[in-house]
Amino acid sequence: MARPECPRKVCHKPGCKYFKPQGVPMTDLRVQRLRMDELEALRLSDSLGLSQADAAKRMGVSQPTFNRILAKARGAVTTALVDGMALEIVTSEEADG
Repeated sequence: MARPECPRKVCHKPGCKYFKPQGVPMTDLRVQRLRMDELEALRLSDSLGLSQADAAKRMGVSQPTFNRILAKARGAVTTALVDGMALEIVTSEEADG
């Protein structure tokens, strides 16, 4: 049995839920999902320039956990950009369902 995920602090909610390539109808696109905690990790690390240790403290997780969240987020964004996919920002409940 997997260990339950500890709550992660997310202080920023995005203004929109989807990003997609311009000029391509949403119905023609595959979707890559990005969880809110992954977006928060990107924001803290890449937008605010915090160290992983400081960003992990803000999110209430360990530094190794933050590193895993950040790596997954960067992978999701890269996949969406390289493969021309839509990027959907979801809550953890939506991602699990």
